[in-house]
Parts: sequence; C-alpha cells; structure tokens
Amino acid sequence: MRWIDFLHLALRSVTAHRMRSGLTLGGIAVGIAAVILLTSIGEGLHRFVLQEFGQFGTNVIEINPGRQGARGGPPGLPSTARDLTLDDVTALARLPHVRHVTGNVNGNAEVRANGRVRRTMVLGVGPDMHAVYAMRVRVGQFLPPDDSSSPRAFVVLGPKLKRELFDAGNALGERVQIGDERYRVIGIMEEKGQFLGIDLDDTAFIPTARGLALFNRDGLMEIGLDYEENVPAARVVELVKRSLIARHGREDFTIRTQEDMLATLSNILDILTAAVGALGGISLLVGGVGIVTIMTIAVAERTNEIGLLVALGARRRTILGLFLGEAVVLAAAGGVVGLAVGAGLAHLLGLMLPDLPVSTPWSFVVAAELLAISIGLAAGVLPARRAARLDPVEALRAE
Repeated sequence: MRWIDFLHLALRSVTAHRMRSGLTLGGIAVGIAAVILLTSIGEGLHRFVLQEFGQFGTNVIEINPGRQGARGGPPGLPSTARDLTLDDVTALARLPHVRHVTGNVNGNAEVRANGRVRRTMVLGVGPDMHAVYAMRVRVGQFLPPDDSSSPRAFVVLGPKLKRELFDAGNALGERVQIGDERYRVIGIMEEKGQFLGIDLDDTAFIPTARGLALFNRDGLMEIGLDYEENVPAARVVELVKRSLIARHGREDFTIRTQEDMLATLSNILDILTAAVGALGGISLLVGGVGIVTIMTIAVAERTNEIGLLVALGARRRTILGLFLGEAVVLAAAGGVVGLAVGAGLAHLLGLMLPDLPVSTPWSFVVAAELLAISIGLAAGVLPARRAARLDPVEALRAE
C-alpha cells in the first residue's frame, strides 16, 4: 500500500468520528500548549538572568576567603584561613593582564541626611570598583585613589538612595552620616537596577578601609578584578593563585571566574526550565492515555473492516501501520494546535506583562511536535498490535 493511501485511510478514520477525535486531539493540544507556555517562561527567565549577570562585565574574577572543597565550607564562613587584606589587593593590582582590582565588604547600616534616615546596603569598595563591574557615575565622580589604609570620608550614592534622602535636589557636597561617621557626597551612580535580590540603586559606596571599620571586620569579604580582553581566564587565575599562595603560604582562598559563575547559573536555570516543562508533560501523559483508549475502542468497532482487509490480501504490518498512522495523525494534529495555542499565550503574556521575560525558541517548537508524534506512536502500539493479530475469519464473523 502506498503511503498516500495510508494517509487517506487514517484521515478518513479520524474524521469519521469527529467528536471523539476532537476530544483526543484536545488532550494532546492542552499538554503541548502547557509545555510550550511553561518552557517559554522558563527560557525567557534563563536569558534574562544571564543577560543581567553579564551587564556587570565579562572578564571578571572574584576571590573569596576560605577554600571551597572537601575540607572547607562555603567561602566567607569563619575558618582558620587567613583573611584577604588590602595588601592582597595591592599585590594583585601589580599582576600582568590585570586592569582593575577592588576589595569589597558590605552590610546594612543607617544612612542619615537632610533630616531623613534610611537603612540600606552599604558597600565598602575600592576606587576601581565601578570599572571592574562596568558601572557608571551619572553625576560627580567615583571614590578617588586615596591611601588605601586611611582614605578620606567620601561617599557615592545610588540614584534611588539619593532620591530618598534629597528628593530632586543637588546632593553633591552634602554631608551624609553612616554609622558614627560623616561623609561628603562626591557622586551619584547611574541606574543599574536589581540583581539577585540586591538593589544596587539603593546603595551607598564608601572606601573599603572605612567599610571594614564600620562593620568591625578584620578582612575583606571578597576581591574582584577584571583583566585584559583576549587573555585566557585560566592564565590570569594561575597568576592570581601563585601570588596569593606566596603571600598566604597556602591556598586558603577560592577563585571563581565569570565563566564559572555563568556556567553554574546556567545549569541551575536549565534544571528549572526542564522541571517546569516536566510539569506540562503530565498533561501529555493524560493525552497519551486518551489515544490508547480511543484506538482500543476503534479496533473493537472496526473488527469487520480489519477482517475484510486481511481477506483481500492486506499484510499484518499494513494493518499495524494503518492504526499507528491514525494515532500519529491525532497526536501530530493535536501538537500543531497546542503549539499555536501555547506560542500565542506566551506572546500575549509577554504583551500583558512586559516585565515578565518570555521566549519561545524554535528548538522547543520542533521538540514539542516531535514529542507529540512520539506519544502518538507509543500510545498507538498496543491497539495497533491487537488489530494486526486479529484472526481474519473470526473478524469477518464479528458483528
């Protein structure tokens, strides 16, 4: 039998029972639409987070105190490891290929100015922090390169913090009290937005040494640096490692490159996207059960037809192909409808909620349709085998 005849008979059988076929097709369509919609949201979130992460520079390396491994815990927890210091920052700044270095410490503190008080994030950073993390100053300047051990009491405000304290007025030159010390405002940062729950616009930036004193810390929480373009990250990591081991006497620190952080974040988001898609896949299983049920009923109803086909010389594999073809047609049609509905809902959701990142890659569309066809094949196997094994004489006798 030619493939065109296979298709013709399968379509005829599907359209002969439109209500029943429509319900089965709807089960697959709902499943595919759910998978497309949920994975579109997951993929959009994936791209959004990676894009947000990348806006802080591409050639960044971070060093944390404490070695992460079999004998150590997460970086930054109390341990016997030697603290990272401002002298370490100075040493790393002299390394080849390193452009900018900043020693960082952070915490929450009350910021007082203009008769107002706001408790917010305060970052103790080096004068090159804005260059390391690709941040820009909108008004004024960033922290000057003072003596790292005794810098002047200057502060740079995030735009949101500036608005909360000074409204639309000019904040440059004004005094701000952080903790027990008074600082002079010398700059206002450009808007940067939130990143991983941290509002960088609602932040005050003060010199690292003053941050250490404010939060009563002996060592830095991390050191960040950026390196020259077209230089392998592994080469810079090796230089950093050698320098710190020479200073500390052992490897009591953890180095993470931008590539490592992006890879880890990407893996987490991939798992999240797969898990969300799997939830939609439950609906597909329900649709597969519907196909098994419908095809089993079809075999029982068309016993005479099967017997006649065999009596006329149809091979058993032809009967098998016919019923598998019907199952595939149902699943494929349901998949197409589900793709249209799912992609349409995803697009509509993106228009209604512009802040919600939604993206539907073509790879997901093709994979979803192939999945629908595969479910049709799998669900149609048992009914089709049953039809192919019918005895033609008994089938012709059946009413």
